[in-house]
Amino acid sequence: MNIKKIWDSLASVKLTLFVLISLALASIIGTLIPQNQPEIDYIRQYGDSLTRMFKILDFTDMYSSWWFTGLLLLFSINLIVCTIDRLPNVIRLITTDNLNTDRQRIAKMAQRHTIETVRPEEIALLNVQEAMSGHGWKTEQATLEDGGKILFSQKGAWTRLGPYIVHISILIIFIGAVIGSFFGYKGSVYIPETTSVNKIYEFGTNRPIPLGFEVRCDNFRLSRYKDGSPSEYRSDLTVIDNGKEVLSKSIVVNDPLDYKGFTFYQSSYDSQRRFLVKLKNNTTNTGRSFIVNPGQQVSWPGTNINFGIINLSGPDALGAYRFKIWFTDNKGEPSIFWVENETDAVITRSDTDYLFTTKEHYATGLQVARDPGVWPVYIGCMLMIFGLYVAFFLSHRRIWAYITKEDSKTLVILGGLSNKNKIGFENDFTTIVEALDKKENTTSSKE
Repeated sequence: MNIKKIWDSLASVKLTLFVLISLALASIIGTLIPQNQPEIDYIRQYGDSLTRMFKILDFTDMYSSWWFTGLLLLFSINLIVCTIDRLPNVIRLITTDNLNTDRQRIAKMAQRHTIETVRPEEIALLNVQEAMSGHGWKTEQATLEDGGKILFSQKGAWTRLGPYIVHISILIIFIGAVIGSFFGYKGSVYIPETTSVNKIYEFGTNRPIPLGFEVRCDNFRLSRYKDGSPSEYRSDLTVIDNGKEVLSKSIVVNDPLDYKGFTFYQSSYDSQRRFLVKLKNNTTNTGRSFIVNPGQQVSWPGTNINFGIINLSGPDALGAYRFKIWFTDNKGEPSIFWVENETDAVITRSDTDYLFTTKEHYATGLQVARDPGVWPVYIGCMLMIFGLYVAFFLSHRRIWAYITKEDSKTLVILGGLSNKNKIGFENDFTTIVEALDKKENTTSSKE
């Protein structure tokens, strides 16, 4: 097989269809088979034999597999070769001056109009130029071998590049996808309330991945429907970088936190089977959070305050508890009281009021993704939208005018072509013809 045959094969539409169908089938497989899950999950769902086959064919990590990357590479080569093969002709069509177009071709164009006028050739030429320039058509002029004058004007020549803009956008998207596949990763982490983490754990391998900063869960709120099923998870997160709090955000599903290329998605939660107590001295405006087990006595360091949960009831249908609290600051008798879940209780002592809040202690479950190829993908998608708009909705419009002296009259032949939106171009062409008719005392015919 010689080089030309190889080149023609790489530029063929058959290859394009084969690769597109293969990518579509691969995407279906990647949708039906969960990706990057622990091997035990595949064994439970599909059994040992199918799991082994999936591993051999890389179906469990398909988008990073050699064969999927090979399909993307083959499609990229196909696009590049097609572009190289066809683009030179398009560029010639865009850049040619069209001033050597003969009279017969102009007279046979899709849009055409013939005028006979008694005015001199120079006046007729000037009238055509004014009619076209008055509607935004800048003309070029030449004299043909037969002595006739020709005017040419075009708009939107660059719009013929629309399909190639789409080609480039696809290549940029592929580059971004490959960057994300090889240099990005996805993982998860659980962060108990009031604590922070500085690493996540990669899906599939459970490999720890350092973040380079800390993420703290300040609070987790679980809303429920009337039947007790969860309706919303909400986590208040704070990013700590170099010892400083640099970003805080309350996240829910589909509203993640982004920082330094990492995206933290609200995914799940887990009960720690303990309780979170927030205690605040209203006089000094100081406060602290404590993790407390039922029956445990807790001290606030540096103060005379001791407290504990001596009894509790629940959870009720909405998952809420009631807590019986014992509290003392060594100033008088201890206070004993009940407090509702996540409800503020004010404790009045001899010289100070305390604000007491208790709730179940949760750990927020986060999915974390880092995709360095996301910006090339975004840029490629925006470029694709632009390219598709150009390819489908903008057109290359061309108008010629041939002017020559015939006997005692001057003959003007107008012709026009458009590669798309032919009705719109017909309106433009008619507007120029009407403007020219107003300038001439003519007998004219429009075909």
